[in-house]
Amino acid sequence: MTGLLLCNLGTPDAPTAGAVRRYLREFLSDPRVLDINPVGRWLLLNFVILPWRPRQSAAAYRKIWTERGSPLLDHGKALAAAARERLGPSWAVELGMRYGNPSLASALAKLRQAGAARLVVFSLYPQYADSTTGSTVFEIRRLAAGAWGPEALVFVDAFYDHPAFIEAFAAAGRPALGAERPDHVLLSFHGLPERHLRKADASGRHCLATADCCDHIGEANRNCYRAQCFATARSLARRLGLSEGAFSVSFQSRLGRTRWISPYTDRVIVELAAQGKRRLVVFCPAFVADCLETLEEIGMRAKEQFLAAGGERLTLVPSLNASPAWADALVKIVHEAVGDWH
Repeated sequence: MTGLLLCNLGTPDAPTAGAVRRYLREFLSDPRVLDINPVGRWLLLNFVILPWRPRQSAAAYRKIWTERGSPLLDHGKALAAAARERLGPSWAVELGMRYGNPSLASALAKLRQAGAARLVVFSLYPQYADSTTGSTVFEIRRLAAGAWGPEALVFVDAFYDHPAFIEAFAAAGRPALGAERPDHVLLSFHGLPERHLRKADASGRHCLATADCCDHIGEANRNCYRAQCFATARSLARRLGLSEGAFSVSFQSRLGRTRWISPYTDRVIVELAAQGKRRLVVFCPAFVADCLETLEEIGMRAKEQFLAAGGERLTLVPSLNASPAWADALVKIVHEAVGDWH
């Protein structure tokens, strides 16, 4: 029996301030996420973030919560079921969240109970970042050490430009492009502090040193999140037949006073409206499942901002969720990762 563990970042258990506070405490206590000295992290978390952020975030979560609960968790369960059906009885498939529930530990326990002698770990983050993929891999290695040795573990690499992933996103977006006939297409990715990128710079002098540092991926920036986002954007634009100038790339969800990677989504959409763009279609290719950052931040807040700036329509392309195209792509990527090992 081979186990497949699908990993995502996580979600609160409920759209309440208490549940969000528990989730944020676990999430932001991770030194790979809030990568400052431990004392500063504790002070920032307990005296700046947790006293006010949970109530604000809970209000946003309530806008997207469904009768089935968190969209991220709902789509994740559906994707696990679709993968289980496609892989067949020789595979056990579970979903685990890096923070919150179902936890990685509980998912690993279920895979052990199912008799999985080997384990494939698929982190559902298309582009690599130490705060997402890196943290998840570190935690899986820690949790799995007692049951699976290194020879029994396979970690699926970042799949930011895998043809099956790109085609699945293109298939998700074609209906919106056909119906809206947009003036412009925006590909909005989750942002990161610039210092995270510099830490991943193998050369120590490539990252953000020039305006075109992310135009190509080489040895120096092979693990650069921003470069991988631009690679995703180029591949997706080619697949959709978008000409140069018909699309742009931006980064959302920035917090705090430190510099985050740019350009910033909230500024770009205002600039596009000022340029006379009236119909905007937005893809969010850093997220394989719809969540707070897609449904509320882009589908609601960014839409309101674009309309207030003079735009007429902003259409959010649904994420991959548990679509047949994405389930097929996931299984293809898994089979390629394991090769003859399975």
